[in-house]
Amino acid sequence: MLPTYRDNQISVVNHLAYRWAEPRRGDIVAIRFSGPSILLMKRVVGLPGETVAFRDGRLLVNGVELEEPYVKNRCFWNRASETLDPGEYFVVGDNRVMPIEDHDFGGATRDRIMGKVLL
Repeated sequence: MLPTYRDNQISVVNHLAYRWAEPRRGDIVAIRFSGPSILLMKRVVGLPGETVAFRDGRLLVNGVELEEPYVKNRCFWNRASETLDPGEYFVVGDNRVMPIEDHDFGGATRDRIMGKVLL
């Protein structure tokens, strides 16, 4: 999540943030990708029912480029359009310098989002 968060930085996760509300675009969340104790920090960029794609490093949501002022180093990723299911969010980190195959991101169901990361 560089440059937003640094390695070894202590972060607090609000586990109650989404008890009565749903994640919003731009939220930084703690997400369980695999196993009960492995949490990753990712940014929510796609909401349920939206179509998400990468074209020449630009993030497209429903065919429109999403402004991402938090991304400092652009990537050159290309990824075909993916329509999210109900209850599914598209999450990706801010540090996109590395090759696409070395990055954990994609659709995640609501039950995998453990809470909102606080600065």
